[in-house]
Amino acid sequence: MTNDQNLQIEVQRLHKLTVYGRWLTVILLWISVGSLSIWGLRGEIALWLEHFTWAAVRYGLYFHRWPALGLVLCLGMTLVALRQSRNVRGLQEREKQGLEQQVRRIRQQGPSHPLWKWVCKGSSSVDS
Repeated sequence: MTNDQNLQIEVQRLHKLTVYGRWLTVILLWISVGSLSIWGLRGEIALWLEHFTWAAVRYGLYFHRWPALGLVLCLGMTLVALRQSRNVRGLQEREKQGLEQQVRRIRQQGPSHPLWKWVCKGSSSVDS
């Protein structure tokens, strides 16, 4: 395998690793912050299920700011993860170049880099 083929394989590994890391973060956020936010809005949610109006939703979120901010954080991170997962079909050139730079930095640092064993495993090419 040439150095260029190794680089592309390692870029794909790094991209996959970042996608998995982002989804793990989203899952942990929903388990912790999301569940606490929903628990904080449990009374309002019961009201919404009984008599749903947009005014009730607005009131509930406005007067329960911390749970509302927690839900916004969880939803925002979910949307970011969805957007990044869309790139599995093909990376944009700018994103690909950024990942290539990261791979080069990982290669340069070598086995002391935390991601080295996941990104550069099986490739014996280390850029100096």
